[in-house]
Parts: sequence; C-alpha cells; structure tokens
Amino acid sequence: MMAQISIIIPVLNEQAGIEAFLQSLQSLRPQCELIVVDGGSDDNTVALTHPYVDDVIHTEQGRAIQMNVGAVTASAPILLFLHADTYLPENAISQIRQAIDEGYHWGRFDISLTGQHSLLKLIACLMNIRSRLSGIATGDQAIFVTKELFEQQGDYKHIALMEDIDLSARLKQVCKPFCSRSKVISSGRRWISFGVIKTIVLMWWLRFRYFSGAKPESLAKLYKTGKFWKAE
Repeated sequence: MMAQISIIIPVLNEQAGIEAFLQSLQSLRPQCELIVVDGGSDDNTVALTHPYVDDVIHTEQGRAIQMNVGAVTASAPILLFLHADTYLPENAISQIRQAIDEGYHWGRFDISLTGQHSLLKLIACLMNIRSRLSGIATGDQAIFVTKELFEQQGDYKHIALMEDIDLSARLKQVCKPFCSRSKVISSGRRWISFGVIKTIVLMWWLRFRYFSGAKPESLAKLYKTGKFWKAE
C-alpha cells in the first residue's frame, strides 16, 4: 500500500518524549509514511526512533533544512510537517483528505496548549482566531500541503526563525488554507518556563519586527534570550 501522506518530523535531542510521540502515530501506518529528520542529536533520540518510523535521515541542524530534506525524501503526494511535541487529533488524516477532496492544497489545525497555567487556553484560542483571520499558520499547528504546491513555492526558506510564517504567507498568495477546527495538542513548556505574559509580548514583537523587515537571524537570537527590545 502506497502512503497517502508523508509525516515529516524534524528532531533535535528529543529522547525524553520521542517514543511516546511516535507510538501515538503508529495507527496511521501504512497509509502514512513516517520520516524523522535528525539535526545532529547528541542523545539517544535517533536510536529510539528506528522501531517506529519508515526512514531516519541525518542532516545539518535547522528546522527549515530538516523539513526540506524530509520533503525531498517523501514518497506521498501530501506532506504533513509535525513537531515532536505536537500530537495530532484522532481525525487528522480524515480532515486532511477532506480538505484535498474539497479542492484545498494546504492547511493547518487549531491548537490546544498543555499546561496548568490559566492563560494557556486563552492563548491557544487567540492563536486559532488570529490564524483563521490572517491565513498564516505556525509550525505548531501541523501544516500540511500537497507536495506539488510545496515544490512550486520553493520549499521552506533557510532562515533561522519564522520559516513557517514565511511559507504560509507564500502559500496563501496562491490559495487559501483549510483551517481545521480539530485541535492538535502541543506542549506549553516554553510559555510556562519563560513566563506566559513575557512570551506573549515577545511573540507579538517578533512577528511585528519580522513583517517590518527585521532579519530572521537577529530575531532568532532574541527568541532565545527574550530581550526583544534589542531587535535590529
């Protein structure tokens, strides 16, 4: 049976949760091809993935680079880019099939953030509304796209940050996205560890600076440090 969807998973030092994550995807095989692209992990990530995937690819570090390499290797006509801390809803594959059958060429899912902080539900809700209104998706929302359209648009740009924003901005110029209300479940760990309010301000500032022409390399440094007032 030929895979209908290639699920491309960029990883880097994900040994703590990679087995549970990949186990959650096993029911999707063989209709889905699972491709892990490792960016140079120095823990046991790669060894732990082998029993659960169709292919493990090694490449240089960089999410855009890793996803592009995975897309080249993919054999299915539909690509689904999935972060290793983001879990798909049970009806994800049927939702993607529905979208393609209805004439869509790309799309994303709504998101739910895990964690105890009371603001995480509100943050996820606002993320979903913003994405629906703008037509812009983030990597946490499990972007899917036909391989043909992905190749036509030149893949992910090799930039340090906002590669998902850049791709979806280009894709929406060609056709509108399918915005599934089914929710992926993604980790709220960065929001909690960095500070929820601080992260909200930081993310909005980074987006503003990106669309104002700031260099992604500069923004990536700010994303890591949180010192958003030093944007160039």
